[in-house]
Amino acid sequence: MTKSHGIQIEIDNNDGKFFVEIKATGKLTHQDYQMITPEIDTALEGIDKPVVDVYFDGTACDGWDLHAAWDDLKLGLKHGKSFRKVALYGNKHWQELGAKIGNWFMSGEVRYFDDAIDALNWLKEA
Repeated sequence: MTKSHGIQIEIDNNDGKFFVEIKATGKLTHQDYQMITPEIDTALEGIDKPVVDVYFDGTACDGWDLHAAWDDLKLGLKHGKSFRKVALYGNKHWQELGAKIGNWFMSGEVRYFDDAIDALNWLKEA
């Protein structure tokens, strides 16, 4: 039986302040990143000093294949200075570790939450 996988993304821009909502399902692949990376690149293109907050719902995520993990790292390195806050909502210990590692590659703050409301409230804080 093949497990489903995929990634959904929604990007809202309010005068250069972005709220990005991502929902990952199953094990993410390079093809998933080929789909979302251009969306992020296009949204941030031409914006001088964008400010990006991200809500990442990883509760249905089983991880990344090796190529997708590399894609994720490249995306973080490319746009990491634009990220203010990344809230990783999850339910697995490796996700909590991933949030700590994410702090190494982004100028903003990455935090893990096991409660969606807490994650969203943190993102709303000034």
